[in-house]
Amino acid sequence: MSSAPLASVLFVCVHNAGRSQMAAGFLNHLAGDRIEVRSAGSVPADQVNPAAVAAMAEVGVDIADQQPKVLTTEAVQASDYVITMGCGDACPFFPGKRYLDWALEDPAGKGVDSVRPIRDQIRTLIEDLIAEIDNKRPEPNA
Repeated sequence: MSSAPLASVLFVCVHNAGRSQMAAGFLNHLAGDRIEVRSAGSVPADQVNPAAVAAMAEVGVDIADQQPKVLTTEAVQASDYVITMGCGDACPFFPGKRYLDWALEDPAGKGVDSVRPIRDQIRTLIEDLIAEIDNKRPEPNA
């Protein structure tokens, strides 16, 4: 039984190496294929932050195979939700999208001990986002 995703979400941060990768990892892990997930950066790094990979692995979410991607206008247009995490003015605006800005500390250059609280904050935001998306779902015919 395949059905269309309830929504599509794009996570954007500058390097697409920490916050946005952790957010995408949690959303994929917690929502499965119910929500389409993208992430991108305005100036993508060469690799995902190893401390973010390690912190996510501690909670059973594997983002080790992810690669930072460049933010494109097409990715924004294809998304229902655009969640920025410090990309500033680099994120294009399109009417009809739900824009959220999550003020999260940048994990760049930090060790796993410093990344854990950021990871946990992201998980809480993702759980709230899933609840919001689920609450917008039309009721099935009973």
